[in-house]
Amino acid sequence: MIPIRDCLPRRYTPYMTWLIIALNSFIFIFELMFPKEDLDYLFHIFGVVPAKYMLVASLPLDPFYYLPFLTSMFLHGGWFHLISNMWVMWIFADNVEDKMGSFRFLIFYLICGFGASWIHCLINPASTIPTVGASGAISGVLGAYMVMFPHARVITLFPILFFPFFFALPAFFYILMWFFIQLFSGLGSLLSPADVGGVAWWAHVGGFLFGIILHRVFVIKKRLRIYDDHFDYYCAWGRFL
Repeated sequence: MIPIRDCLPRRYTPYMTWLIIALNSFIFIFELMFPKEDLDYLFHIFGVVPAKYMLVASLPLDPFYYLPFLTSMFLHGGWFHLISNMWVMWIFADNVEDKMGSFRFLIFYLICGFGASWIHCLINPASTIPTVGASGAISGVLGAYMVMFPHARVITLFPILFFPFFFALPAFFYILMWFFIQLFSGLGSLLSPADVGGVAWWAHVGGFLFGIILHRVFVIKKRLRIYDDHFDYYCAWGRFL
């Protein structure tokens, strides 16, 4: 179930969305210069290691101790990790930024990322595996998009064998279905060995919930308008394929 793009026009240029995508891409290119051993060390320093924050008697007040909650959002473990995250960011973030403004959107994005990492730590307190990636923050963007634009259409690719099928799904249905996949995958991960690497499902779940809860705090009221079905004509196949 691959999103191709949405059908919702925007009014303002999404400078912050573009900047975040560019910064993630630039940092990933920088990562490619490191051998695997050095990159693993980099992830342990700048990624979020749950045990570092959960298995301590008390958390220090030094703000630099929590720097990985920021830096981890701009590190990725491979090409697929980067491209899949940035593709979703490209499709959905521009309309959320449209309603928040660039600076407010940045703060919202970062808070969702912080919240997602903390949820991951709470669910996996003994893990010594570093968590990296923008998925938690982007999950917050998806949560905000689902609530603000539930009737927007998402052009979605369903590959069946070797044949591509395209469907225009309501954003509410598409994103909610994505959320339940993350939730059930997270529940399934609780049955696996505690310190096995993989997808940080609970970071996705946490970021999504933070996005739903917090988005209205950051929306600029005069920019918020009810989505009207007259935008459906933007979903004409010729505009997308």
